Amino acid sequence: MASIAARRLAKELKEIQTEGCPVGINLVKADNFELWWFTIEVMGESQYKGEVYTLQFRFDGQYPISSPAVQFVVTEGRQAPIHPHVYSNGHICASILGNEWSPVLSVTAVCVTLQSMLASCKKKERPIDNDRYVRNAPDNPKKTQFHYDGKCCPALIAYSIMTDMGSAITDDTV
Repeated sequence: MASIAARRLAKELKEIQTEGCPVGINLVKADNFELWWFTIEVMGESQYKGEVYTLQFRFDGQYPISSPAVQFVVTEGRQAPIHPHVYSNGHICASILGNEWSPVLSVTAVCVTLQSMLASCKKKERPIDNDRYVRNAPDNPKKTQFHYDGKCCPALIAYSIMTDMGSAITDDTV
C-alpha cells in the first residue's frame, strides 16, 4: 500500500483507538490497512431501532484521494438494511462514496453519514432496481457509477456501468 494511504489510515486508526468511535459505531476489525469492519446502530427512534449492521471498508493505495469501497456485509449471518439507497447485496448508493467524496472525509465520518442516512429513512424499502442491479453488480461497489438525481429515496434511479461485464443499465432501462 502506498505510504500516503498507510500514514493516513494509521492516523485514523490511532484516533479511533484513543478517542473511540461516535455513539452507535464500533470498530470490529482493522488488522491491516486494506480491510476494516465496523458495526453501525441507529440511536434513538427510527425505522432501524435495535438493529445492528456491519460495514466493510476496503482501501486501495490511492486512499484518501480515492474513496474507500464501502458496503454492508451480507455474509456470516449479517444482512444489509432495507433502505432505498442500500441494495440487498450491501452496495450503497451515496454520493459521498462517489462523486462527492473528499479526502478530508474520514472513515468515522462516513460511518456517521450512513448512520444519519438510516436514521432519516421514513419507509423501509429496497431501491426500485434492486433485483436487476444485484444480478449484474460487480463485487466491488466502486465499479458501479450511480446516478444521484437529488429526489427523495423511492425516486432514486441508479445505473451501473459494468466495466467487467461490458453492459450498461441506464435510466432508460430502469
